[in-house]
Amino acid sequence: MSQYKKFINEVKDFPKTGIDFYDISPLLSNPEFFRKAIKEIAKQCSFEKIDKIISIESRGFLFAAPLALEMNTGLVMIRKPGKLPGVCHQMKHNSEYSESTLEIQEDSVKKGEKVLIIDDLLATGGTTLAAIKLVETLGAKVVRLGFLIEVEKFKAREKLTNYSTFSLIRYEK
Repeated sequence: MSQYKKFINEVKDFPKTGIDFYDISPLLSNPEFFRKAIKEIAKQCSFEKIDKIISIESRGFLFAAPLALEMNTGLVMIRKPGKLPGVCHQMKHNSEYSESTLEIQEDSVKKGEKVLIIDDLLATGGTTLAAIKLVETLGAKVVRLGFLIEVEKFKAREKLTNYSTFSLIRYEK
């Protein structure tokens, strides 16, 4: 786990005072460790049959796309309103510093499909819970939640006890 921390820059008071931002740019710019991270995430999910990977805008896309190729599965995007064509379902949520809305295309997953939700960061769990509700509204089953980074001080796992959750990097503070 700690092998990846050296590629994450913690930026204090960004995007506003009191928020710690975890900059993943150094990891993304190092092909060796970016590839290792993708393979490690795939390994964490190898015991589950996954029909689709659900990715949360926007940094989650950076991990979900190569992961979908690695795992030979489909990829579905959850985005901000107005970014996806067709009929979409919406869910409002709160993150650690804002309120937002997410959307998923109505025909993106089928009833009974097993899905893995991937994002770059787990903090308060608000975004993840919104994504779970969207997927479950469409009848799919969330079998795993995966994150590059988890900020443990927000205790999001306490909100996600019904879901198998993993992260490659954990910050306690």
